[in-house]
Amino acid sequence: MENEANFLFHHSLNDFLKPDKKNKQVIFPFNGSPAIKDSIEAIGIPHTEVDVITVNDHPVDFYYKISNHDKVAVFPLVATIITANSLTPAYVYPLRFVVDVHAGKLAKALRMLGFDVIYDNNYSDYKIAEIAADDNRIVITRDIGLLKHNKIKWGHWLRFQHIDEQIIEVVRKYNLKNKIHPFERCIECNGKIESVRKEEIYELLPLNTREHFNEFYRCHECKKVYWKGSHHTNMLRKIDIITRKI
Repeated sequence: MENEANFLFHHSLNDFLKPDKKNKQVIFPFNGSPAIKDSIEAIGIPHTEVDVITVNDHPVDFYYKISNHDKVAVFPLVATIITANSLTPAYVYPLRFVVDVHAGKLAKALRMLGFDVIYDNNYSDYKIAEIAADDNRIVITRDIGLLKHNKIKWGHWLRFQHIDEQIIEVVRKYNLKNKIHPFERCIECNGKIESVRKEEIYELLPLNTREHFNEFYRCHECKKVYWKGSHHTNMLRKIDIITRKI
């Protein structure tokens, strides 16, 4: 005979549910004794978005085996606040990220703000999960399936699709507003930006740049050269507009 458990998902976890399931009891039919983590992901919610689970008003971990008529409440992580009953592992600071092919523009934007973000559009899901686990990185993606990978400890599914909204979403989610340090990282490769003498990169500069600029920076990794031209002013304006909304 098939068993049933009742699940109630709170707050942002409802983003993963169909409209007729949001903020309502979700009846989950099952046979045997599946782990509660597998049951939650079968309903459509990746474990990386879950922070606290209670069964019949008692906190449980991801390994709990559900039983017939269990009443399950599932709560998301609020910012980066880890509580006594949290299933989210303690974060490793400073926070670092890895994004998938669906978030390449976001990777460059977060690098522009000074955050350490790994991105390569050739990375497979397995490779991203491996990097996240080995390097203690948070996975940012629009792919719900990726976040169900067992190796991934921390991850966030992007609710928005427009780049400016995604920046605000991530900065708010991880309380990063006071951690923004623009232009400390290369937007192309994620390397650290450092000051460089004009004489060292003179031959690499366009003629107009040689004549009108004297302050230069270079990526320690890919050697890309930066200077404070009109693009710098435009980027500062964009950063200011975004941070005012956070």
